[in-house]
Amino acid sequence: MENLSQVLPRVLVVSRRTVRKNKFVDFVGEYHLDLIVRYGCVPVIVPRVTGVHMLLESFKPIHGVLLCEGEDIDPSLYESEISSLSQEELQEIRETHASDTSIDKEKDSIELALAKLCLEQNIPYLGICRGSQILNVACGGTLYLDLEKELTNKLPEERRTKHIDYDNYDEHRHVVRIVENSPLHSWFKDSLDGENMEILVNSYHHQGVKRLAQRFVPMAFASDGVMEGFYDPDVYNPEEGKFIMGLQFHPERMRSNDLDEFDYPGCPAAYQEFAKAVIAYQKKLNSSMSVPKTLVLDGEMESKRKILVRCFSLARYLYTKGAPGKNPSKVSELEVGAEFLESNTALSTEQETRLKEMGATVRNGGSYMKKLKIDEEKQRIVRNMMNKMNIEQLSELMAFYHLMGNICGEVLEQRLRGNVNECFKDM
Repeated sequence: MENLSQVLPRVLVVSRRTVRKNKFVDFVGEYHLDLIVRYGCVPVIVPRVTGVHMLLESFKPIHGVLLCEGEDIDPSLYESEISSLSQEELQEIRETHASDTSIDKEKDSIELALAKLCLEQNIPYLGICRGSQILNVACGGTLYLDLEKELTNKLPEERRTKHIDYDNYDEHRHVVRIVENSPLHSWFKDSLDGENMEILVNSYHHQGVKRLAQRFVPMAFASDGVMEGFYDPDVYNPEEGKFIMGLQFHPERMRSNDLDEFDYPGCPAAYQEFAKAVIAYQKKLNSSMSVPKTLVLDGEMESKRKILVRCFSLARYLYTKGAPGKNPSKVSELEVGAEFLESNTALSTEQETRLKEMGATVRNGGSYMKKLKIDEEKQRIVRNMMNKMNIEQLSELMAFYHLMGNICGEVLEQRLRGNVNECFKDM
């Protein structure tokens, strides 16, 4: 098998569908792919094809996910109340933003599944434009159906921001104010003028974050208050493979006349730090999947190993043939194995029953069964509590215990490796 450490980390990118010559064509923006490759990763394009959301396990190993452009997200996925917009206003929105308002439920399914997978397994995630909205919705946040209708028209003139300009598409810029001490601040600090925390960004969207999911922290705002960037501070450490972030603007396209020179030196930093996290995550994943080297035992330990092997072999023989009492000398040889099992393993109910049938003594059998009943009652109580929690609370709880599980797994692995000989010392 090819050494996994020599394989570049894989970043999944979901394609967008369009029509060309009366046929569907899937595509991904070139700038995204270029930056992923530039910083040491391999883009793996997930086609927007019916049923792909059920096949995501086949794309593993997944070391990172980048979600970017696309149509509006299906409002039924985040709107708990009926929209205040009239049918006339909704029709006007569809006519103004015809290329974006056609809902693509298959793309929604694929991207929401990937976002939730990243949140559950702490896989690095970078969401650009629609990708940031998917991330917010996946965690229980909501969106404005249309910024102009629901927000801009209700603000005084000096606070209004134009978030999309079809007549000046790539050159259009508007001001955003960066939040101090955020990742965006560190990336663009050399371009900020003293205490002026503002930069100019591009904009290609008519929707945006309305209510930010609780786990996230804002990184930038437009003049009208629309959030232009957010991240999860508890899952942000690129060197350790942690990166969960959404940007509403397109830093990869902030260039002059399609040149390689960016508007600001910090523009590619999001991709660079994301790739750094992806590479670190791959190393961590490979380490957890690596097969440990065969343990070489000295003479004394090898002798004890053979005794244990003989114990288990005799146990299997006696269990198969029955009537273990007819050969007490063999039964006595089982004591070493029984002691090892009792002191080093947690027995299942089935294992416990089989050992009792062989005549082995399980000293803590009664307390073990009692513990099972207590655990069942605890599970019942916890399930009742969780049924009363909302989606955001459940998402946060799941993320917390997943993090705790990872930490426990790492600590347990270290202890097992450091104490591999302890099983034999008390024999």
